[in-house]
Amino acid sequence: MALSMILGEDGHTAEHIDAEASVELEEVDGEPTITAVALTVAARIPDLDEAAFQQAAEAAKDGCPVSRLLKAEISLDAQLLS
Repeated sequence: MALSMILGEDGHTAEHIDAEASVELEEVDGEPTITAVALTVAARIPDLDEAAFQQAAEAAKDGCPVSRLLKAEISLDAQLLS
């Protein structure tokens, strides 16, 4: 998980991280579409204050490969071969 990596780079080791992602699925233009993702994280990290934890969590959200994917332009090259 990105948060664990970021914490480790800053010299912190979490005793416990509980992370959950909830997605909101709505019909958009007649198609099922994920319109929002809510992340919830609770962690026990010795010697880390609230401000540093929030900063690390935000950095993890922003740098997460899945978060970055959801912001990416997606192209398609489809070829039907006979």
